[in-house]
Amino acid sequence: MRICIFMMTVFLSVIPAAAPAQMSASKDAQYLATIKAVANYKIDDEEELRNVERLRENEAFNRQLQRMMGKLQNTRTKNSKNQRVLQILKQAGKEIYDILK
Repeated sequence: MRICIFMMTVFLSVIPAAAPAQMSASKDAQYLATIKAVANYKIDDEEELRNVERLRENEAFNRQLQRMMGKLQNTRTKNSKNQRVLQILKQAGKEIYDILK
C-alpha cells in the first residue's frame, strides 16, 4: 500500500501546469496508472492471490489470454477494439480514482 501511495504522490507531483489538452492527457494517464496500481495491489490480496495463482497455472486460460492480448496493439493507429478497451480502462480508472481520493 505504501508503494502505491508513493507512486501516486510522485506521479501527481510531476504533472506540470499545462494547456487543457495536456491536462486531459495527464488525467487519462493518472486514471491508467491508478487502475494498474490498484489491480496490482488487489491481485496480492490474500483471497485473490490463491485464485490468481490457479489461473497462472491454467494452461487453457493462459492460451486464451495470449490470444486476447494478441488482438491489442499500442501503436498510434489503433483500431476500434483497442480504442474501446482503452476507453473502458480510463473510465474504470477514473471511477476508482474518484472513490479513493
